[in-house]
Amino acid sequence: MTEQTVVSRFAISVKQIGGYEFQVKFDKEQFAPIRMDEPPPLGHDSAPNAARVLAAAIGNCLSASLVFCASKSKIALENVSADVDVEIVRTETKRLRVGRIAVKLHVGRDPQTLAGCLSTFEDFCIVTQSVRRGIDVTVDVVP
Repeated sequence: MTEQTVVSRFAISVKQIGGYEFQVKFDKEQFAPIRMDEPPPLGHDSAPNAARVLAAAIGNCLSASLVFCASKSKIALENVSADVDVEIVRTETKRLRVGRIAVKLHVGRDPQTLAGCLSTFEDFCIVTQSVRRGIDVTVDVVP
């Protein structure tokens, strides 16, 4: 792996409310906490689960990257939206995984007007590119 330079860092906290329901608190006071839950049979489906939040992060990041590229090219985009289709698959060892994510961006204009951005905007989406490459995740369980 190539050497990387850390340019920023943040931390969030995740606290169990009960069962499979958790509250996520962000690192900035102005960000409202969010609840997360698992669908049945584990949870009560009272809030989005991690796979849905990941899908939202990818859809948001790609949309924002395209809007940013368009603005740099002096092209105004309004009402950009994304449809994110997620497939949950079962592996050969019977574990559930996110198997595929397909994103459809709606830009409200002929995409060819964005030709200069279409070849580059995805590369600037930190979430999508990180997921595509894989992210180093370490886990430490403490008392």
